[in-house]
Amino acid sequence: MRFSAVACSALFALVHAGPLAADSLDARATTFTNPILWEDYPDLEVIRVGEVFYYTSSTFAFSPGAPVLKSYDLVNWTPVSHSVPNLNFGTKYNLNSATDRAYVKGIWASSLRYRDSTDTFMWIGCVEGKSYLWTSSGGGAKNNNGEVSSWNWKSTASVNKCYYDCGLLVDDDDTIYVAYGSTNIMVAQLNKDGTAEVKSQQVYTNGQYIEGSRMYKKDGYYYIFVTKPASDEYVLKSKSPWGPYEMKVLVQSIGGPLSSAGFSHQGGIVSTKDNQWYYVAFMDSYPGGRIPVAAPITWSSDGWPSLVKDSSGKWGTTYPMPVSTSKTVPPVTGTDTFQGTSLSHEWEWNHNPDTSKFKLLGGSTGGLQLSTATVTDDLYTARNTLTHRIIGPKSAGTFRLDISKMADGDRAGAALFRDNMAYIGIHREGSTNKLVYVNNLKLDQANSWKTSATGTVAASSTLAAGTTEVWFKVQADITPAFGSSTQRTTTFWYSTDGSKFTQLGGAFGMINDWQFFTGFRFAAFNFATKALGGSVTVKSFDMQKI
Repeated sequence: MRFSAVACSALFALVHAGPLAADSLDARATTFTNPILWEDYPDLEVIRVGEVFYYTSSTFAFSPGAPVLKSYDLVNWTPVSHSVPNLNFGTKYNLNSATDRAYVKGIWASSLRYRDSTDTFMWIGCVEGKSYLWTSSGGGAKNNNGEVSSWNWKSTASVNKCYYDCGLLVDDDDTIYVAYGSTNIMVAQLNKDGTAEVKSQQVYTNGQYIEGSRMYKKDGYYYIFVTKPASDEYVLKSKSPWGPYEMKVLVQSIGGPLSSAGFSHQGGIVSTKDNQWYYVAFMDSYPGGRIPVAAPITWSSDGWPSLVKDSSGKWGTTYPMPVSTSKTVPPVTGTDTFQGTSLSHEWEWNHNPDTSKFKLLGGSTGGLQLSTATVTDDLYTARNTLTHRIIGPKSAGTFRLDISKMADGDRAGAALFRDNMAYIGIHREGSTNKLVYVNNLKLDQANSWKTSATGTVAASSTLAAGTTEVWFKVQADITPAFGSSTQRTTTFWYSTDGSKFTQLGGAFGMINDWQFFTGFRFAAFNFATKALGGSVTVKSFDMQKI
């Protein structure tokens, strides 16, 4: 692919060497392909500390919230922490009942920044009218080229004011600012700890709806990047954090890099250590959610950024790799056997979990024991449903479950989790394990996301007596179909030996609606319909591209 003139090769440092393998040294890729991460990580902000990039994203009612991902090259990412380990926004985030829960509420567009003077990562976000600050200090990033040896997130403050769709900035003199708002863009100055507001004022408006503020300082200019959803990104520029600000367009309904997806917008900018700049945005790519794409930017002599486009004037499908490095992160695919003392940061519960109802078993085999935490006939009201993002465009997630300790009335299995979902699993009836494919589970957007359907058994079978383990595979095609009538499908499979799989039921048609915001996820669940006391053990989860 040819690039426009501003994308000359001198703009980039290409990767020259690969990671060491046991018996070879493979050449690293010299280009990357968008999307940079085919998973649902929306409302993003990317920062760099030393030579390490960090990324934050919205998570709504999923817990823990506000994942932190890291990368060495701005292309390959892995989750390493969550800024909000426990959603401390009210009791509804504990999923107490069908009328006391928080689907679609919670963490929307929030901000992550690093304060070098105190070796502190700062996260701030507005949740239902209040703004919450969480911080992690003393992780060693300052003296270790950006690497964090340990995360120590603490709830530091709350401000009785909504910094809507906010972006933090730690200025050169250590002053903390936060840009926020919709239509009317505001800037607030916080106190020296970031725990209270010193002053706030409106800095920009032109009458149209804009949001998603991200605030920066470069070469003496203050910048606020804002989005006109769901198509454009604008840049505000001023010599003072308080304005006045001028505005120019960065992208406007830009085509590419994927078909049947939305326009790339609402993100932020970040520089490499050698001062090359990139804009990272997301695309509405339902049914999979909103996925990140990246492109280089250049700067004019008077301080305005421009996106590097391909020869057709579109967001490029491929660009040269941003950073030359031999450092790597784990792949997004593979098998989790739930070893160790905590879950990996790839996992998020449907709400705050009941911590007394799950346990990592440890030992040489690992495993995650899920005891029933809720008596209900509604999976949406069941606590401790464990979710995992789906990798696109096509992948399969396989859960290996020990079902030997299920109790009468328990329901456990693997779900394709969203506001319109299906699952494959076991309905324990007396001492019989009924194998079921259930579809038509729905939430009602028009009625505050209350459950409108608890599911229909569309196919069933009976497992042989004495079966103690079963593998459930959810095979999903999340190729973008946003804005189209095309319906992507998911199929559900089971096995009793982990080798030979049989499909149960027909293909499930996924919706392309955006209103739930989150894309479809793989999920493991276990809930009771009669009484608590039963359990299953998730012995492994494997995700592979197909």
